[in-house]
Amino acid sequence: MRIHIATDHAGLEFSTQLQQHLAAQGHDVVDHGPISYDPLDDYPAFCIRAAQAVVRDQAAGIETLGIVFGGSGNGEQIAANKVTGIRAALVWNLSTAELAREHNDANVIAIGARQHTFEEAVTFIDRFIETPFSGEERHARRIAQLAAYEADGSLQPDPRATGPAVLGGESADAIDPEAG
Repeated sequence: MRIHIATDHAGLEFSTQLQQHLAAQGHDVVDHGPISYDPLDDYPAFCIRAAQAVVRDQAAGIETLGIVFGGSGNGEQIAANKVTGIRAALVWNLSTAELAREHNDANVIAIGARQHTFEEAVTFIDRFIETPFSGEERHARRIAQLAAYEADGSLQPDPRATGPAVLGGESADAIDPEAG
């Protein structure tokens, strides 16, 4: 499997070690940066490039996933999720790593390098890689809804919009907003 990796300065050491670990397992690892330590570097471009590569490879039929690191993983996840077709999940334990793939068919995970030991992070990553998407109808349906919104902004109808909203037994129209 091809694995695209990106980080910022906080995850650079993790990234280097992880590339060695994944290559030893037979994965084709592609590093999207940074290439040297800079405490003031900016992660968005690194993570977006890794996410773009995941989308491009998946569209070409290449089995691929992505991993992004940072101090907390939050900003890196947000950056990756800006790329159309990416479903990036913040992972902090084995369960979230597994469920990211099994239920959400996540194609990128984000991990906080300052939140976990390298050994912990590797267990999350290995679990993420080895876990397949379940393909269950309910999960596929939800992913399709996310893709539809991403493509054209469409959403499922709001069930509250079909009639008067009821709050505490009263119609929403009967509630006096000035009553406080």
